[in-house]
Amino acid sequence: MNYYVYYRVSADRERDVRAAVQSLFSLVEKQFGVRGRWMRRRDDPTTYMEVYEGVREDGEALATFEALLEREGAKLGLSRKVERFISAETPA
Repeated sequence: MNYYVYYRVSADRERDVRAAVQSLFSLVEKQFGVRGRWMRRRDDPTTYMEVYEGVREDGEALATFEALLEREGAKLGLSRKVERFISAETPA
């Protein structure tokens, strides 16, 4: 399962958000073995996205991962949109 979390960050908060996201990435990697990536829209320097690829899909691990994203993401003080994607090769 792949997670894409996007949100807007004002220029004056970018440094603080960057540090918080790096802490979140460290926590996710330690607990789930998933390395997050932080991206910014090419045409909009205020839109950022966290990418988490290869999250295990078993029920308990997935629920724990989502709870961590929600809890730690709330600390950023931003409105975040979380989207989940699976391979198009997986039957619907």
